[in-house]
Amino acid sequence: MNDLYALFRQSLAGLRVLILATIVLGIAYPLLVTGISLVAFPWQAHGSLVTADGSPTTDPDRAVGSAIIGQIAPEGLFQPRPSAAGDGYDLLSTYGTNYGPEAPELIASITDTQATIAEREGVAVSDIPPDAVTASGSGLDPHISPAYAALQVDRVARANGLDVSTVEDLVADHTEGRTLGTLGEPRVNVLELNLAVLRAARG
Repeated sequence: MNDLYALFRQSLAGLRVLILATIVLGIAYPLLVTGISLVAFPWQAHGSLVTADGSPTTDPDRAVGSAIIGQIAPEGLFQPRPSAAGDGYDLLSTYGTNYGPEAPELIASITDTQATIAEREGVAVSDIPPDAVTASGSGLDPHISPAYAALQVDRVARANGLDVSTVEDLVADHTEGRTLGTLGEPRVNVLELNLAVLRAARG
């Protein structure tokens, strides 16, 4: 009888800890962090949204996209890297392909994508950088390498009636350096660059 009572007391204590942890860690803490972020970092907390003129906004009705999430671009603009998330940049299906480097499916996908890019940009397959033919781990990467951006400059300039030098300057203006000077690689935000191209085309 004493053993049964002790087991009951232990179970009750465990249940109390579970309920308390759920309230503190599952409800109170997330609400606190969300509240602080909405006050201290409102733009980031609302999804890092940008308007057509490239300015940040917290109004989803004015937004044309997010600075931290890639999206499929029209043919006349800079193209993002491939996406394995759903049908492409699907926020409900964020993942990479998980293929190994020798997977036949990955090799076939890279070969097909190289052929498509080579024809679209009028370049040799050997000139195509790796990020142009491989998806990111999340499938939502909003950036491309400066090399992939440079590969697309001529096509984008022709499609939008701009001088090549103008588009090259836009790429340079939207190239971000390594984080803290050491982390990652230089990168170009595709959405922000495309918005700049459209503004330049409108004069």
